[in-house]
Amino acid sequence: MKSKQILLIAVLSLPKVLLADETVDDERAKLSFGGYLETYHIHDFDHASDDTRPSFAYSHNKTGKPSLNLAIVKAKLESDRVRANLSLGSGTYMRANYAAEPDDLQKIFEVNVGMKLSDTHDLWLDAGVLPSHIGFESAIGAENWTLTRSILADNSPYFETGVRVSYTSEDGRWYASGLLLNGWQRIQRPDGNTMPSFGHQLTYKPNAKITLNSSSFIGNDKSDRTHKMRYFHNFYGQYQLGDQWSLLTGFDIGAEQKEKNSNRYNIWFTPIVIARYAYSERLGFTARAEYYQDKDGVIVDTGTPSGFRTTSYSVNADFKVLSHVTLRAELRKFHSKDKIYLNHGEPSQNNLIATTAIIFAY
Repeated sequence: MKSKQILLIAVLSLPKVLLADETVDDERAKLSFGGYLETYHIHDFDHASDDTRPSFAYSHNKTGKPSLNLAIVKAKLESDRVRANLSLGSGTYMRANYAAEPDDLQKIFEVNVGMKLSDTHDLWLDAGVLPSHIGFESAIGAENWTLTRSILADNSPYFETGVRVSYTSEDGRWYASGLLLNGWQRIQRPDGNTMPSFGHQLTYKPNAKITLNSSSFIGNDKSDRTHKMRYFHNFYGQYQLGDQWSLLTGFDIGAEQKEKNSNRYNIWFTPIVIARYAYSERLGFTARAEYYQDKDGVIVDTGTPSGFRTTSYSVNADFKVLSHVTLRAELRKFHSKDKIYLNHGEPSQNNLIATTAIIFAY
């Protein structure tokens, strides 16, 4: 069955789930609505020739003018046995990340339904367009420590389409899932692709201060004719170091066949470290350092001799004005091995940007 048909079934089924009378079996069924709005402005100190960030930036990718990164309206159903989500989105994030999808699917931020498979265990089956199981950053900025997304987040899936089976242990320490997917950040499979992709996620929380996560992707994100297997693994650890300090470390590595049926692979990888200091409940500061290497251009193709080899540093401050309103500011520096940026019209190895944002979350 084609992904459009699967998605259509999920969309048509969602109203039935939302309108189902569950009060007989479950008095705790809850239908809620929410919204999210994030506006931003980027000042490029190097005055690039156009208003678009380099190709590796998919969130907050417009410069020189106030822009809307992401606006979402959402309906959510939660009960003991059934859950469902329907979210529609707009903004520069949606246009950049959904560019490969048909026009009629480009506004779908999330649409999925789930059912509990066991009376005695927290075991669920979910299907539809789901948030990605890879990484510690989401498309929703309010959930992230930094204003802009890391290079590794922007160049790995934010969303996925398929089926997920997940289990959470009774004490909440373990979470495990297995996934059958349409591809690498896809709603509809690539043209000529008939093969499913696979993924896993394993999260361990030994205590309230430590989270360790392992996620993977295996599949071919091209047509069957140009078949190239891709293997990807994401690992991160999040640590609460005290009342005010938090630390996050991560490492991504991927490999893709150079040619169909080849035993040679192109490799890319990226380490990252993020530290956060909470001065108060309203005010916080974050520092980030990361390095991304993709010399063969599997994910980021620069067309330059050394490929994409980039270091990035950033610092940001967040101030919660109200419970639903946050102001953010960030200064970020990029340095690449090759001259992939423009500085006043001339090729450059460096790029410096300042970003401000206002977030409304309800």
